[in-house]
Amino acid sequence: MKGCFVTGTDTGVGKTLVTVALIEALKQAGYRVAGMKPVAAGIDETGENEDVVRIRLAANVTAPVDTVSPYRFGLFTAPHIAASMAGVQMQIEVVADAYKWLAHRAEWVVVEGAGGFLVPFNEKQGMDAIPVHLQLPVVLVVGMRLGCLNHALLTAEAIRARGLALAGWVANCIDPDMAAFEENLQTLHASLAAPCLGVMPWLGNQAAKTLPLNSLSIDKLVNQNTQL
Repeated sequence: MKGCFVTGTDTGVGKTLVTVALIEALKQAGYRVAGMKPVAAGIDETGENEDVVRIRLAANVTAPVDTVSPYRFGLFTAPHIAASMAGVQMQIEVVADAYKWLAHRAEWVVVEGAGGFLVPFNEKQGMDAIPVHLQLPVVLVVGMRLGCLNHALLTAEAIRARGLALAGWVANCIDPDMAAFEENLQTLHASLAAPCLGVMPWLGNQAAKTLPLNSLSIDKLVNQNTQL
C-alpha cells in the first residue's frame, strides 16, 4: 500500500481538485485507490460536504462516509473552531483507524488535509500531525497568485522540518490575471527541490465540477513513493 497527503499553500487553492485528479490518474494506471478527507467543514444545500462527495465518487474502493471523513462539521470555518462549536474534541487516533481501514482495501490512499498545512487540528496539534502520524509523503498544491512563492517555500520548509518528504507539487492556476505566471512557475521549479506533478489550468466557475483529464503525471509520484 502506498499513500500521500495533499496539502495547500492556503485554503481555497484547489486541494480537492488535485486530490480527485490524483485519484483518477492512479485509477487509470490500474491501482485500487481510496480517497480520504479526515476533516471537512461546511455543509451544502443537500446536507453533505461537497469535497467529501467528490472524493468518494472518484475512488474505486468503496468506503462508508464516516471512514472517508471521520469528522464533518456544518460550519464553514477553521476545523478546530468548527469542532469546538460542535462540542467535538478531534483525535488523531480516530483518523488513523479510518486510514488503516482504507489501507487494508486499497493500493493507494490519497488523503486531503483541510486548510493549510499548519491550520490547527485540535488544541495541541495541527493538521500536520496527520501526515506525521501516518508517515505519509506530502503533495503540495500551490495556488498560483501573487504571494504564492513565499507561501510555497514556507510550507515546503515546514513539511521537511517535520521529517516528511515533499513528494511533489502541483501548480493550480487560481488567478487567470496573475502577472508573470511563467516566471513564478520557473521560480517554483528552481526553489522547491521536488518534482512538479503538473500544472492545473484556470477553470473559471467550473472549477468545482470540471476535471482536466491527464492533467497530472503520477509517474514521478509513484517513483518517489517507492523510494521512501
